[in-house]
Amino acid sequence: MKIFYEQNADIALIKSKKVAVIGYGSQGHAHALNLKDSGVEVRVGLQASSASCQKASDAGLQVMSPAEATQWADVVMILVPDEKQSVLWANEIEPHVRAGQHIMFGHGFNIHYNLIRPGAAVDVSLSAPKGPGHTLRDQYARGFGLPGLVAVHQDATGTAQAVALSYSKAIGNTRAGVIETSFKEETETDLFGEQAVLCGGIVELIKAGFETLVEAGYAPEMAYFECLHETKLIVDLIYEGGIANMNYSISNTAEYGEYVSGPRVVDSSSKAAMKAVLEDIQSGKFARDWVLENQAGAPSFQAMRARTSDHQIEEVGEKLRGMMHWAQNDRLVDKNRN
Repeated sequence: MKIFYEQNADIALIKSKKVAVIGYGSQGHAHALNLKDSGVEVRVGLQASSASCQKASDAGLQVMSPAEATQWADVVMILVPDEKQSVLWANEIEPHVRAGQHIMFGHGFNIHYNLIRPGAAVDVSLSAPKGPGHTLRDQYARGFGLPGLVAVHQDATGTAQAVALSYSKAIGNTRAGVIETSFKEETETDLFGEQAVLCGGIVELIKAGFETLVEAGYAPEMAYFECLHETKLIVDLIYEGGIANMNYSISNTAEYGEYVSGPRVVDSSSKAAMKAVLEDIQSGKFARDWVLENQAGAPSFQAMRARTSDHQIEEVGEKLRGMMHWAQNDRLVDKNRN
């Protein structure tokens, strides 16, 4: 495994180019602002109807249409949601792509599953911070960085990796280390991590724990604290120094409970289910299902989102978080700005 740091990337490369960031969501706003603060000439590509136009303008960024941004730029970073990329590419980006241009992605989904197929005359690379965009921006502003990944799918000019690393340096990733990977590996491991552990697994575990306590007659507020609020405290300890660091910090009673009860909840059947999830990702089934879901107007997705928003844990959590004024300071996510 090859890891690149500050000394392995020349920021002058990306500073010599015009960079268009297409999209201004969680990742888009962080990339654009970090590039700007690193001295890169950057513009944001957005539809005229996008609510993000005003946010980007307020942040001091020049906004253009995706088509105009593609014509203007030397490097085009596509950071709109995965499900919107292929249509945007076909209608507004691809017609204006020219030989020698560098097309970049923050996630390999559309390239790996052949939903976007750039011509042979352009560079295609990936620069993927390992964390949400709001965290990427926060860490950069504090003088730190998030670890990241870099991959080259197509090297038409012979400079694809050097430019991708230079870009990664400008958004702060080389401060923490950038791992060389492939579009395939990044896509499949990222989807699996999100579905089986980070988003799908953790959320379902939290909800199931909350429901178990409430159904047994315990106060919802107590269930919230034990199953959701304290998750961050435990994850912070694991993040800081691994599982052993967490076990060093908790009580012996908690650690013993971890060993005897954890495997009863997440057992061999859970791992078998994880393998099935991974198989769906590797075979392309998940990607096909997601594409078809969006072509139908995303009815199942919207229904599942609504059910999660209406869950009792969200109602209880909103009330309790309102009492924790200290936790509302310096929020990473501010929907009015990013």
